[in-house]
Amino acid sequence: MLPLIAITMGDAAGIGPEVIIKAMADPAVHARCRVLVIGDLGRLADAGKIVGSALELRAIEEDAIATADYTSGIVNCVDLGLIPSDLPWGRISPIAGDAAYRYVEVAARLARSGVIDAICTAPLNKEALQAGGHIYPGHTEMLAALLGVEEVSMLLTAPNLRVIHVTTHIGLIDAIARIEPGLVERTILRGQDALEKIGAGRRKIGVCAINPHAGENGLFGHGEEAEKIEPAIRACKARGIDVEGPLPADTLFFRAARGDFDLVVAMYHDQGHGPIKVLGIDVGVNVTVGLPVIRTSVDHGTAFDIAGTGKADERSMIEALNQAVQFSTRSKSTASAA
Repeated sequence: MLPLIAITMGDAAGIGPEVIIKAMADPAVHARCRVLVIGDLGRLADAGKIVGSALELRAIEEDAIATADYTSGIVNCVDLGLIPSDLPWGRISPIAGDAAYRYVEVAARLARSGVIDAICTAPLNKEALQAGGHIYPGHTEMLAALLGVEEVSMLLTAPNLRVIHVTTHIGLIDAIARIEPGLVERTILRGQDALEKIGAGRRKIGVCAINPHAGENGLFGHGEEAEKIEPAIRACKARGIDVEGPLPADTLFFRAARGDFDLVVAMYHDQGHGPIKVLGIDVGVNVTVGLPVIRTSVDHGTAFDIAGTGKADERSMIEALNQAVQFSTRSKSTASAA
């Protein structure tokens, strides 16, 4: 049976509803997986009118998820009914922020009970989320809390590049303070596990330095590479992992994009996000590594400036679903073999 992927609708004032409808119109999606939307049927219907969709939208109860019809042309939705019909597109809304949290909350519960095989998230707006009373930096931290996991990693993928982050949604000074050998080692191990789950034939990992030129033997910085990163690399090599670093980030990303490495370990948010978004924000995917369930996401935001216009590009959503299928299928086969 095809894996069952739950898409959470994200912020209803953003482009999430539109990219979901556009992605669900692609027959190739239905050939790879069964898709369940957790959101608001009315908002999806509005998005369908905007993009000129002929898809049939169906509200289903949670006890009917397993037996629903997931054939092409049908969109099944667990309808939470939280969005008023007059909610404007492209504006910060506490109602939409609270609803975005509720969608993820339901998805996490369905994942814990084994009803769904993976979660794929449409974008939320952090300001709206917090205005709605949910104080999280984003999806990654929210899902970790909902699923009872203390530490996870963000893995971004784009054509020819994969990047896992040691730190994410914190300021640069705080990020440098937080980086320590144990955290770096655990991040490398989560990256290695992700490569195994997607069946990467070769698993060569490159680790970024913090300072320019990897510190240039103490010329730049205060010895952060030797103190915070090198012990982790030695520990991972002792485990048999093919890892190299710390390497200057500017040259490491170039080498990774040309195929020298299968995964880059970035030390902080912008160090990893910048190269990924240059290479393909429209087809980039965000994967949360370390959760008890597969979670992927589009690698773009709510795009309030074009929300409600029908201009949103669905390619990242389609690729996020593809990645969810790939990870969940490998995870199932690994579990069966065990």
